[in-house]
Amino acid sequence: MKALDKNLIKLNQEAKTKEDAIKQAGQLLVDNGYVEPGYIDSMIDRNKDVSVYMGNFIAIPHGTEDGKHFIKKTGISIVQYPMGVDFSEDPADEKLVTVVFGIAGLNGEHLQLLSSIALFCSDIANVEKLADAQSPEEVINLLKEVD
Repeated sequence: MKALDKNLIKLNQEAKTKEDAIKQAGQLLVDNGYVEPGYIDSMIDRNKDVSVYMGNFIAIPHGTEDGKHFIKKTGISIVQYPMGVDFSEDPADEKLVTVVFGIAGLNGEHLQLLSSIALFCSDIANVEKLADAQSPEEVINLLKEVD
């Protein structure tokens, strides 16, 4: 997978809510020059419209159409939550997430990224490897075969 940067990968994080997890993934993109701060609100708005929970313990937050103008360059942030974050609307219907992929894509490039990540994570064994990764380099090695 292109556009992986170890500065965009955080391991062993905690978040109390799905909004916190989305903000953390978005802030990595902001801090590393991929998006402007307004993109984070766009990511949260997207999740309000359509859940970014993808099943298999992953979520892929990305911005709305209106948020596109905040993107400077295509990138992916990856945040690992060993204790999990609940992405459900209803606590009785828990949707636990251990890996969050924050995506910003110029010119529709996010569609290819979404597709690649979804395909890779459709195998639960791959998700477990990401959730257990001990270094950003390990995460990059797991994902570099993905395209």
